[in-house]
Formats: sequence, structure tokens, C-alpha cells
Amino acid sequence: MSAARVLVVDDNPLNLEIAQVLLVDAGFAVHTATSAAAARLAWQDGPPDLVLLDIQMPEVDGLSLARELRRLPGGARARLVAFTAYAMKGDRERCLAAGLDGYLTKPIEAAYFADQVRALLPPDVPA
Repeated sequence: MSAARVLVVDDNPLNLEIAQVLLVDAGFAVHTATSAAAARLAWQDGPPDLVLLDIQMPEVDGLSLARELRRLPGGARARLVAFTAYAMKGDRERCLAAGLDGYLTKPIEAAYFADQVRALLPPDVPA
């Protein structure tokens, strides 16, 4: 059985490091990207099972990147999840209405993060 593959896309290196450490410790195979361009490159190794997308990034925002990833091979199957500090009323609904499959807020709650990600995996992916 192989580990669930997660791609974390965030322009903040500290957010990437924390997410990566917590998810690797929980048994996930984790790739990181600091930009939309880096996310596209990571996708070439094969579509991940789940993508955590920072919504506010320079150049290409997370919602635009999500639309692009959906069009790539395997994009319809991958779970795309907002990974954002936006936690105002209506932000979650806006992300879900844009076609994202879930919504996780930052800062990360270390005790729950891996379980939150595991709960968002496609049903056919072993947790």
C-alpha cells in the first residue's frame, strides 16, 4: 500500500515546512511548491491525491491555479483544498463555490492537521 500523495502550494516557506513535517510524520508522501509554476512542475511527476492551495499567492492566486489544475491529467480526480488564512464570513463558501473540495484555515493546528487532511482524501485513497 502506498502513501497518499499530497502537494502543498504556499508562497510562505514556514507554512510549507510546518505542513510538510506534520504530514510526513503522519505517513503522507508530500511535495511542496512555492508558486503556481512549481506546482505545475510537481504535477508532472503524477497528479497528487490531494492539493492544499494557498489562496493568496503572488502571480497566480489559488483559485485560478485550482481551475488550471482541474484541466490537467488527473485533475478531475484530485482533491483540491483551500489552505488559507482567509477565515472571514463567506470565505469558505466562496472557495467551495469556486470548485474546491475543502477548506482548511491557517495557522495550522498541529494536533489536528493530519487528521483534517486525511478526512479530505478521495474515498479510494488509503489513509
